[in-house]
Amino acid sequence: MGRPAAEPPMTAEILAVGSELLTPQRVDTNSLYLTQRLNDLGIEVVFKAVAGDDRDRLALLLRQMRERTELVIVTGGLGPTEDDVTRDAAAQVCGRELVFHQEVMDQIEARFRSLRRTMAPINRRQAYVIGGAEILPNHHGTAPGQWYKDAAGILILLPGPPNELKPMFESECVPRLRLVAPEQHIATFTMRVAGMPESDLDQLISPIYTRYTNPVTTILAAPGDIQIHLRARGASESEARVVVEELARQIEAVLGNRVYSRSAATLEEVVGRILTEHNATLAVAESCTGGLIAERITSVPGSSRYFAGGWIPYSNRAKREWLGVSEETLETQGAVSAPAAREMAQGARARACSSLGLSVTGVAGPTADTGGGQSGPKPVGLVYIGLADEAGCEVKERQFLGDRDRIRAQASQMALDMVRRKFLA
Repeated sequence: MGRPAAEPPMTAEILAVGSELLTPQRVDTNSLYLTQRLNDLGIEVVFKAVAGDDRDRLALLLRQMRERTELVIVTGGLGPTEDDVTRDAAAQVCGRELVFHQEVMDQIEARFRSLRRTMAPINRRQAYVIGGAEILPNHHGTAPGQWYKDAAGILILLPGPPNELKPMFESECVPRLRLVAPEQHIATFTMRVAGMPESDLDQLISPIYTRYTNPVTTILAAPGDIQIHLRARGASESEARVVVEELARQIEAVLGNRVYSRSAATLEEVVGRILTEHNATLAVAESCTGGLIAERITSVPGSSRYFAGGWIPYSNRAKREWLGVSEETLETQGAVSAPAAREMAQGARARACSSLGLSVTGVAGPTADTGGGQSGPKPVGLVYIGLADEAGCEVKERQFLGDRDRIRAQASQMALDMVRRKFLA
């Protein structure tokens, strides 16, 4: 089902070359930029890879990519040193010789002269181009790009430095791609969901999105947060937008108020906007989350308008002296309990003179809480969240799964979602 695009989309694969990209210190950002620009042209990226500076491995990857995809873009490995082997691997795969171009050499020499530097002899390697390829001038560096087209499709070689790659792609590749890519447009729609597991969400919406081949649906899950990405193709931007919004409306009708964002906004951004709209303020008291909620709230510019402040009362003494949690509650129920969460939320609200008080207390692990007062030990993952206003305090109990970081993330997400839901009609 779904509406077919006018023509099948042109597909592309991206290969980032550089052994440094296989280390923890460097990240391939070029492919993100290229994916966005290709999508803008209606070209769908179906595969990405990162490879080290090994000619045989590069040749193997390039051969596989060219056999299955009509457009392959390679970034990096066009420098002058011996480990810059992209040109050699590409020529091998295309079955062509590398040809020396004097005009490219002249441009490289001129650039060195303009910088008042002496050109090393090894820079001569950068003047070699795949036989039959078009040269893509580099006005910001010494390595030219290359555009090679044959019966297998199009192969583009681009320099690795982003300040060289981006202007070259914009000025040299975009105009060429507009001539060969089918007239296609891609529209995207993102919605974010809180308060339900991924499996439950998919059970609800899969009967809807599986009927469609256009748009395509992708579900990404994080602790307490699910993103639903819809991508539609159309012969025009408006047509693609109509297609993607048609499916979005059906999914939203099923999920209801579990959807907290329709613009990829984070939950803390949404909560901030709601508090601002209602002229409300919020104070927090965080035990097991250790300030995570406050950090998320204050990461949003302008949060001082609605965030009053917070406490991190990790010890029982801090809970008593800072927030007024009673000794009786701590002795009989324990710090990880519904009464403790209630008194923490109420104490935070009163001391900050805010509209709302939000509290979290629980056992993040990795070991259980054995100091649970007369109520006994509390298991890892047990969390109580309290939300107080002038009318009283609501407390929710949850048993989260996962390690310490995952439990804390889920608790902070649920706490913020409680604030959001407080204002739902």
